[in-house]
Amino acid sequence: MGKIIYITGGARSGKSSFAEKLIQERYKSKIYLATAIPFDDEMKDRIEKHKKQRGKNWKTIENYKNLSGILKNHIEEYDVILLDCITNMVTNLMIIENEYDWDNISMKEVDSVREKVIREIESVIEFIKKNDIDMVAVSNEVGLGLVPTTALGRHFRDIGGKINQIMAEASDEAYLVVSGLNMRLK
Repeated sequence: MGKIIYITGGARSGKSSFAEKLIQERYKSKIYLATAIPFDDEMKDRIEKHKKQRGKNWKTIENYKNLSGILKNHIEEYDVILLDCITNMVTNLMIIENEYDWDNISMKEVDSVREKVIREIESVIEFIKKNDIDMVAVSNEVGLGLVPTTALGRHFRDIGGKINQIMAEASDEAYLVVSGLNMRLK
């Protein structure tokens, strides 16, 4: 049975660095599950910096959906998966394959998107709990800022917040990272 370690905090708070350090201290064979899609030069640069920071002794898988199906082919020789990050996964699941007018979307459509994202994260949780591999999951805390001015922003905050609650509840350990400092929550 795998263990889930959940790490949350604000943007640029040091979440990923903390996750990588924790993994380096506890595990030998590592998978990095990257959910970001490099749409622009800024994201490409961030991804390259993360790769350099991690070093070469990680197996990298880049995807944001059907994660449990993808992971089942890679876990036998690994101790841990770093899922970085949940909020990128949520964004991609909400937007990539959907062409909604988020300013005029019906609540029925929002509920459908929310359920799709919840099914994805619950599938990952179930996969980890049934297999002999741990997961460190990194996510942005989306509830500490202002109320977003756009409908898409509010729906993202609501769905991301729900996913964070699900991950935190399923976790065996949970941490909040603020300004590079971590605090154990669970």
